[in-house]
Amino acid sequence: MFTGIVVDVGTVKAQEPRGGDVRMVVGLDRIDPVSLHLGDSLCVQGCCLTVTELIGRAFAADVSRETLSLTTLGDLGVGSPVNLEPSLKAGDALGGHLVSGHVDGVARVESLSGDARSTRVKITVPPQLAKYIARKGSVAIDGVSLTVNEVEGATFGVNLIPHTQQVTTLGRLAPGVRVNLEIDQVARYVERLLGAIQ
Repeated sequence: MFTGIVVDVGTVKAQEPRGGDVRMVVGLDRIDPVSLHLGDSLCVQGCCLTVTELIGRAFAADVSRETLSLTTLGDLGVGSPVNLEPSLKAGDALGGHLVSGHVDGVARVESLSGDARSTRVKITVPPQLAKYIARKGSVAIDGVSLTVNEVEGATFGVNLIPHTQQVTTLGRLAPGVRVNLEIDQVARYVERLLGAIQ
């Protein structure tokens, strides 16, 4: 479990094909590798991955065919920056919202526009996920917890403050870029409960 509060922007050091899967090596910047252990979960660009090897100031993780097909991790190349967040521990502050690291789908950035010192971003989601996006609800984009400002059909808007743009990969967004989307867990459970009642 994560919170959507990115603590580091790492760099992809290698993407090694392994019979349909990929072994990804990610270099760390601010995270102290001493704090990581084999088997730990790390949220990488919104995807929960398991640390399989520690290599100096980097870690390796296996990315399954399923994850490659449902996320943007397969699009990353050597040198790509990635948002990183270690898993939540008992007693940690919940600064964002509950994020599982299980990406629901890939969305697309439609437009960016200035709004004082912030940037407004419009994002279009796959039609089957649009019903889960609610005004003033939460979403995770590439692992970053954000508040939905407005919704129109399958497109919603978020506001990126300068801090978010500086300490995550979201400052590099551009129209047409694909992003990992995780809807709010509450929306999933509400739908399931309502379906059980009917």
